[in-house]
Amino acid sequence: MQPNPAIRPAVPGDLPQVSRIVAAAYGRYVAINGLEPGPMRDDYAARQAAAQLWVLDAGGVAGLLVLIPGDDHLMLDNVALDPAAQGKGHGRRLLDFAESHARQAGFAAIRLYTQDIMVENIAIYLARGYVETHRATEHGLNRIYMEKRL
Repeated sequence: MQPNPAIRPAVPGDLPQVSRIVAAAYGRYVAINGLEPGPMRDDYAARQAAAQLWVLDAGGVAGLLVLIPGDDHLMLDNVALDPAAQGKGHGRRLLDFAESHARQAGFAAIRLYTQDIMVENIAIYLARGYVETHRATEHGLNRIYMEKRL
């Protein structure tokens, strides 16, 4: 893995690695509640074609972001790391990039949602200044919606 990986727009050749990372990052939650998290249901080819998919390139795809512009905010729809890339500050770099991208695009807020069973993720977002805005059950998943003002 290269020491200072780049975050860049995804290209079609990245899609197999993106799918592998998503399965590795979210698969354990299927065993917990029997349902696939939203990121496991996403169409990453469509996300790539719409310029919404970004990858952390460390000599191969080590992580990804899905960033979707809204009317007044940027939606951080997915952030995932290859398990082998965890614990190296890459998740922080991806979140920093998402927030910087939102500011550069002129958004005053970045929003996300996560499942209530993803307690590690919730703790990370709270520590970064995200606040819970509401909860909802969608597609059988108990989701917590969060926002960070920029």
